[in-house]
Amino acid sequence: MTSFGQSTDRYSSAPWRDPEDDTLRLECGVFGVFGVSDAAAVTALGLHALQHRGQEACGIAAFDGQRFHTERHMGHVGDAFTGSDLVQRLPGQMAIGHTRYSTAGGSGIRNVQPMFADLETGGVALAHNGNLTNFLTLRERLVQEGAIFQSTSDSEVILHLIARSRKARIVDRFIDAVAQIEGGYALVAITNKKMIGVRDPLGIRPLVLGDLDGKPVLASETCALDMIGARFVRDIAHGEMVVISETGVESSRPFANVAARPCVFEYVYFARPTAS
Repeated sequence: MTSFGQSTDRYSSAPWRDPEDDTLRLECGVFGVFGVSDAAAVTALGLHALQHRGQEACGIAAFDGQRFHTERHMGHVGDAFTGSDLVQRLPGQMAIGHTRYSTAGGSGIRNVQPMFADLETGGVALAHNGNLTNFLTLRERLVQEGAIFQSTSDSEVILHLIARSRKARIVDRFIDAVAQIEGGYALVAITNKKMIGVRDPLGIRPLVLGDLDGKPVLASETCALDMIGARFVRDIAHGEMVVISETGVESSRPFANVAARPCVFEYVYFARPTAS
């Protein structure tokens, strides 16, 4: 069961951003915590530190052990996720969050993340930073195969690929899905029992691992770790997937090993000056 924040939606049939729109924009920010009391409140703090990466919209998805709870809003984190009732609205000990600017799909509440889907294996909430260069090709194929899209965001393609995978384990479904996408990206997701982080094989988009009193944290930048008092552990490597559960953090390199090509603009334009 999900609950969505309210905002005015502006529908557009075009699944891409207007090429004539040359407005300076920043990158999206992703954040996730696992096994933390009041996870949504911690996530809101982390997103506040990542606000510079996207000021168009924000969202949080939390899992309380039985149900997923999701809120998505247009505007800033400080306006959307305040108040003493935040943890009542979004209960649970694991949560992910997203701050957005529209790289694909345009503005509107239906394109705000995290995105959620109910699969036969359970629910999945996904937050994505980056651009899929083969988004239109994948979307057209999925539509021809009968997929029904609720947004024009490239992030929803990933959920469809996970849903259509024939693998039994949810982690294998993620690998199956991500192996089909191209571009620069960092993903964080939560399932009924796990939090998953993935960084693209070229390392174009950033993702870091932190530790909050023994509990794992994933974030786009270390400034989000500083905001919640977490310790920086390491960068997630290019092409690495981390699977976080009650047994700890498991790392794998399921994709072809290629040389890293991190984006210099992350350091010149996007990241906060205090980020390492």
